[in-house]
Amino acid sequence: MNYLETAKKWLMSILDLGLVVVALAVVLQVLFGAAVPFVGGDVVANVIQLVDALGSQGLVGLVAVGVLFWVFNRKV
Repeated sequence: MNYLETAKKWLMSILDLGLVVVALAVVLQVLFGAAVPFVGGDVVANVIQLVDALGSQGLVGLVAVGVLFWVFNRKV
């Protein structure tokens, strides 16, 4: 069972790192525009497309936003 706890902590660390990288990419694109050299794409446009897709789905989108909110605000 110790392996499962280790894997869970490892995956949570990767998720936290990914969230920090996405937040950094959004801030850099807001400050410097879409021409940030080491950001591999238009992160802000992708976030806007995700919000549009969730908003057009009605109740399913609301549930998905709730799940995302829970993931972002959970305590480790």
